[in-house]
Amino acid sequence: MKNFNNRLKGGHPNSLGETVEIVAEVLAEPDTFAELFACYFSEDETVRLRTSNAMKRIGKAQKNILIPYIDRFLEEVSQIEQASAQWTLSQLFQLLEQDMQDKQRQKAEAIMRHNLATHQDWIVLNTSMDTLGKWAKKDSTLKEWLIPHLERLANDTRKSVAARANKTLQKLS
Repeated sequence: MKNFNNRLKGGHPNSLGETVEIVAEVLAEPDTFAELFACYFSEDETVRLRTSNAMKRIGKAQKNILIPYIDRFLEEVSQIEQASAQWTLSQLFQLLEQDMQDKQRQKAEAIMRHNLATHQDWIVLNTSMDTLGKWAKKDSTLKEWLIPHLERLANDTRKSVAARANKTLQKLS
C-alpha cells in the first residue's frame, strides 16, 4: 500500500500537497490506481479534492487507466456532494466520451443536466456547460434542453458563469 489517503491530507486545502508525486507513482504503477480511487471516499474533504485533481491529471496522461472505472465514476463518485467531485466528473466525462457505452454516456449526461439545473457552485456550472455544450452540437434533444438553462445563466451575477453561458449559446447558434 502507498498510503495515498494519509499522504493527501494536511496543508492548505487549495494546495496540491503530494498530488503530483502520487500521480507520478500511479502512472508508473497503474495497479495502484484502486488505492487512489478509494480516496474519493475519505472523510477528509481535502483528500477528496486532491483525489479529483489527481484523476484529471491521470486522465490527461493515460486515460486508459480511468476507463475501467467509468461505471464507478457514474454510480459512486457522482453521489459525492462536493463541488470538486462534480466539476471533475464533467471534465472526465468530456475526456472519456469516446470510451463510454451509450448507456454510460446517457447517465453522464443526466448527472451534468442535474448539476446544471440545481448546483450553485460556479465551477460546477462552468464545467457542466462546457461539456454539455460540446455534446449538444451533435444532439438536438440535448441542445433543446440546454438552451433555456444557458439563457438563464447568461444573466448570472457571476461574470465567469454568465460569460460561459453566452459563449456556449453562441457556439450552439
